[in-house]
Amino acid sequence: MNILDKIIARKQEEVAEKSSLVPVKLLEKSEFFESNVVSMKKYVCDPGKSGIISEFKRKSPSKGMINGAADVEAVSIGYMQAGASALSILTDVDFFGGSNGDLKIARQYNFCPILRKDFVVDEYQIIEAKSIGADCILLIAAALEPLRLRELATFAKSLGLEVLMEVHDGEELERSLCEDLDLVGVNNRDLKTFEVSLQTSMDLVDKIPSDFVKISESGISDPATLINLKRAGFEGFLIGESFMKSSRPEQAAYNFIKEYKKLLAKETEVAV
Repeated sequence: MNILDKIIARKQEEVAEKSSLVPVKLLEKSEFFESNVVSMKKYVCDPGKSGIISEFKRKSPSKGMINGAADVEAVSIGYMQAGASALSILTDVDFFGGSNGDLKIARQYNFCPILRKDFVVDEYQIIEAKSIGADCILLIAAALEPLRLRELATFAKSLGLEVLMEVHDGEELERSLCEDLDLVGVNNRDLKTFEVSLQTSMDLVDKIPSDFVKISESGISDPATLINLKRAGFEGFLIGESFMKSSRPEQAAYNFIKEYKKLLAKETEVAV
């Protein structure tokens, strides 16, 4: 059993536990449930913004503890002040050290799109995402049969949420594309082996239809890489670990985005 299989098996158990303790009707009474969704698609594509989705992640199965002391309020506010377009908040407890509470806090202090980063296998989790203030959910093609992924995407859209589908190779992309997606992310980290290669993004960018916002995820640590990814056709970039491994993730994001904007300005001058 690889890491992804273990995570998915645990998610099935988690959904069964949670749904028996907190019924859907209770989730629907949340203060966030009727809130208007902030569009991840629009914010990421806004030319006045960086296109960066900054992630709050305490640990991961491949790296162990990355930053156990980080404060979600300070970091999420700092990310947005640094110039991020959106936030990604890990809510998985067992493997990533996150919680629903982290996303609620981020929602409370930020008006921006928030991606609930988790392993969605059931409609219950999508209702839960809306109830904690998420604007967008993640559907992982490697973890879901194509028909199931479509069902979950359609359900998310019925609640007004946006959908980011994540793929790792051309086969996943081809079999899982459907009309209810808003963004398609290429994860440069293989969730089965946890090896990282930016070439994965380059290989897939032209295969993603232009109807969807294209996001490159994982393994991005150099602002110059964003220039290459943008040139290739990516509009958004999900960055977490390279910020979170700093003692002050928000400062790391500020320095990174400042350098990226300088490089982007030079790129624009050359083009003109």
